[in-house]
Amino acid sequence: MTNSPLRAGPWIHRLLTAYDVDTVFGIPGVHTIPLYDGLSESGLRHITPRHEQGAGFMADGYARISGKPGVCFVITGPGVTNIITPMAQAYAESVPMLVISSVNNRRHMGFGQGQLHELPDQQAIMREVSAFSHTLQSLADLPKVLSRAFAVFNSGRPRPVHIEIPLDLWQETPPQIAVPLRQTSARPSPAGTDIAAAAGALAAAERPVILCGGGAASASDAVRRLAETLDAPVIMTTNARGIMGAGHPLAVPFSPSLAEPRALLADSDAAIAIGTEIGPTDFDMYETGMPELPHPLIRIEIDPVQMVTNAVPDIALLGDAGHAISELTTALAARVRDGAARAKECRDAAFAALDARMRAGLRFLEILHEVAPDMPIIGDSTHPVYAGNLGHDTPAAKLWHNSATGFGTLGYALPAAVGASLARDGSALCLVGDGGLHYSIGELAALAGAQAPVIVLIWNNECYGEIRDAMVADNIAPVGVALASPDFRALAQAYGIDACRVSNETGLRQVLQNAIATARPVVIEIDEAAMLVALGTD
Repeated sequence: MTNSPLRAGPWIHRLLTAYDVDTVFGIPGVHTIPLYDGLSESGLRHITPRHEQGAGFMADGYARISGKPGVCFVITGPGVTNIITPMAQAYAESVPMLVISSVNNRRHMGFGQGQLHELPDQQAIMREVSAFSHTLQSLADLPKVLSRAFAVFNSGRPRPVHIEIPLDLWQETPPQIAVPLRQTSARPSPAGTDIAAAAGALAAAERPVILCGGGAASASDAVRRLAETLDAPVIMTTNARGIMGAGHPLAVPFSPSLAEPRALLADSDAAIAIGTEIGPTDFDMYETGMPELPHPLIRIEIDPVQMVTNAVPDIALLGDAGHAISELTTALAARVRDGAARAKECRDAAFAALDARMRAGLRFLEILHEVAPDMPIIGDSTHPVYAGNLGHDTPAAKLWHNSATGFGTLGYALPAAVGASLARDGSALCLVGDGGLHYSIGELAALAGAQAPVIVLIWNNECYGEIRDAMVADNIAPVGVALASPDFRALAQAYGIDACRVSNETGLRQVLQNAIATARPVVIEIDEAAMLVALGTD
């Protein structure tokens, strides 16, 4: 008896599982059928969205919570173009994502003959939203390309990677390689001389401040030790919220776009920026000009290009945030300054300067995390998310994720929350406006099919509210922002998802508690006008 030749699909699944991949998001198509060959026996969990955009956002949410790359299978042409938006969002937010697609037969590429799903240059399109895009010339090359992809995910700044497989390669017999070609690549640590220089600069400072971005989110304990050693306030960008834990006396969970954190920066005589782009959507969302940063400025970055983008440091600590922070803390002697008083003054002033509507949005988020303190909130661009980006103090790191900064896409929250729920094997909160939900409303079907315990909170004002308000502020008569909305509860129930509507704090708390207890998908429609009144607006 002779062994049957190994087929492409099962061989690819074997390579992925060797990299600890356990979940794949994708929609089967005529050009990816071989990828599905043997998938049901592979041990990989397959989740079917209703659009490749949904697949990409699910992979994003999965990656943010699990720390592993989200993996997608997509078809040639329209499957690829549909997933570009999620890849661009993940690229902007440094989220690891592996997209494996098909591409037309090699002998047809570049001729423009009108082949099914043909693009003039598919790889060129994908290269713009990925760390790299690679076209296989032989199945035998896949282990090497996967090794390179996981080196990006594990040792540098994580971003999407795209691998495309020409249709004629599906017929190749893959090599008998049972394990991937892993690279032994560790995340770097800064040079000792640079650590010493940074420690000296901080020791000489009287009013240091720490700026944290998403690149510091996996080093929460190290950041807290550094802050407490320096007795320095910690300003957290959107993706860094919760690093200090809720209520820490040194925490400043307010956006550096606000005047009060900017005043704190102006009053400081040294700054450490950790894992932050120092980008405009966090530091200049009102487009009034980037804030002046204190000097000496110390930056901790894994990416040497980002190190000198937006703000050139006086001292550069190139390497893993956790390693760099720990080494820097060890080199410092603890000092008592007035960090807690400075942080409190900034927090109190920033909150007082917010209008009643923004404060109501923050109260709404506080209620969510009071009822579900360990549950991630996955948001789209909607009022309470904007309020939260200004000043929500989350209980821990990695519990606040949304697409309202960076690339800033709509349609993110629902599919990303599905991915996040699957990654943590537990509940997740999806916070989305009625307008944003329509970008991916079909993923209610995917939610019902996956039975992921996602609590979908629809902030309903029957319009694109933030855009309407911006038009009014610019003396432009609002056009194109009023929306015809369905009966969201009836729509959810049509998919077999429980649904209800709430308009006050008591009702919100009760339905949240019930939803958590059931551990099933639930849709909760929020009447914006009534809820804002209930939470303290006029």
